[in-house]
Amino acid sequence: MLLQLTISNFAIVSFLELDLRAGMTSITGETGAGKSIAIDALALALGERADTETVRPGAEKADISARFRIDKLPKVQAWLNEQELTEQELDEQGECILRRTLTREGRSRGYINGTPVPLAQLKALGALLINIHGQHAHQALQKADYQRSLLDAYAGHHQLMQKTSKHYQTWRQLTNERKQLQDEQQQWQAQRQLLEYQVAELNELALEPDEFPGLEAEHSRLANGAELVTDCQQALGVLADNEENNALQQLRHGLKLVTDLCQLDARLSPVLDMLESSQIQLEEGHSELTRYLDTLELDPERLHAVESRMTKVMELARKHHVPPAELHVFHQQIATQLSEMDSNDSRLHELDEEVEQAKAQFLSAAERLSQSRQRYAQSLNKQITASLHQLSMEHGRFEMTVTADNSKGYSPVGIDKVEFLVSTNPGQPMSPLAKVASGGELSRISLAIQVITAQKVETPTLIFDEVDVGVSGPTAAVVGKLLRQLGDSTQVLVITHLPQVAGNGHQHYFVSKNSDKNDTQTQMQELDKDCRLQELARLLGGDKITENTLANARELLISEAA
Repeated sequence: MLLQLTISNFAIVSFLELDLRAGMTSITGETGAGKSIAIDALALALGERADTETVRPGAEKADISARFRIDKLPKVQAWLNEQELTEQELDEQGECILRRTLTREGRSRGYINGTPVPLAQLKALGALLINIHGQHAHQALQKADYQRSLLDAYAGHHQLMQKTSKHYQTWRQLTNERKQLQDEQQQWQAQRQLLEYQVAELNELALEPDEFPGLEAEHSRLANGAELVTDCQQALGVLADNEENNALQQLRHGLKLVTDLCQLDARLSPVLDMLESSQIQLEEGHSELTRYLDTLELDPERLHAVESRMTKVMELARKHHVPPAELHVFHQQIATQLSEMDSNDSRLHELDEEVEQAKAQFLSAAERLSQSRQRYAQSLNKQITASLHQLSMEHGRFEMTVTADNSKGYSPVGIDKVEFLVSTNPGQPMSPLAKVASGGELSRISLAIQVITAQKVETPTLIFDEVDVGVSGPTAAVVGKLLRQLGDSTQVLVITHLPQVAGNGHQHYFVSKNSDKNDTQTQMQELDKDCRLQELARLLGGDKITENTLANARELLISEAA
């Protein structure tokens, strides 16, 4: 419930603070006084768009805050906890504060319980707190989507809608996945045969990782085997095997001479150590070279086999436009691609079953939603038709139809097309609401629908902004009674120009505008009983208040608001 609305520097309001209570609150005022200005400001606090023109001339910033009581609103409390926007002191009082500021430069900020939030969060919370019915609501009522959403809100279809939407999204996601795989398969189909041939050919080659570099090294060794043997033998001779002259023999002779020198001068000992180390290295090198020569053998058959293997590798590498050393990696890549195609085939078969299962789950949920819509539609048909009779449409009939919408197919909101049909005269066939000719009739039908459906909508505060346009006389009295009955169960704010409606309020605010040469301000004040009589008399007879108009006003106030 809205407890307090505080407005600073908004449009022609300098400062305004309203303390509101439960029940029906009537708001009236002179033409042009700005009866809807408080509602416009409240809409900003609830996250609606704004422009810099809403800042009062001469002020730097407009500031609007709305205080709500939420101790009996578990959905609001759960939303605040989920968003981590609770404030301990306010939470203990069972209250919540929404605030909006707007600077002349166009900077806008929103706050929930003192925490800065994006406007989307203000709007999401505001939708749980207040429902505003404007004077042009009948225009929205002519739209099919709004008609369906109104029925779902009245019926409390939140969980059914969630399940239906969830199953629909799953079905569409799986359907899209299947379509994508099918498209890929069509694109790959031409490549599959080629890939299968290429993979089979490379499988037959069975090239191992890093095999080709090894083949190159082995080929080099085998192709140069004779030269390696000859050069090794020559090197061994130079090192030690030549009996007449070899490096080891010369080194030993030099080592003996240095040994003798060390006995004469010990400073040559390091040189002796180096020469002894050189002798060891030379002997080990000679031994390793001898062992290498023993392993060398000329093998023409192996050389031919290596050359043949290398030829096959290079031929396939040229065929696939890759270096021979990268042929194994290429083989793995196309094998993986072919495997993915095979895997997609299997996945496609799985998706066929999953899509059908998801579709069946969606249709099951949508059917339950449809059945519930039909039940609530029948209940609404009776209530709204009865309300039309009360609103001086004795022959009016209302019918809310729920049918499978095969033209648009399935959607996240189910399988139904909801349509509002009316007949206003005897013998007249039921026609879509949008085709009702009389503007006055359309206003009354719209009002009946709004009042009836609002009784079941969970929003704790309802605002009716001049929804009684086109209504007068006895019908206006009925409208007032309907709104007051609604105010018995929820908080209702009614902006009206009809005394028959205003007289039904549990409380009454009057909007006035004061102007001088330099400034214009709008003010709102709560009226006591005497002031209410004066205001109702003004609404009945204009600026000239007579004893007759006062008497009529007294009847309205006594009979309608007692």
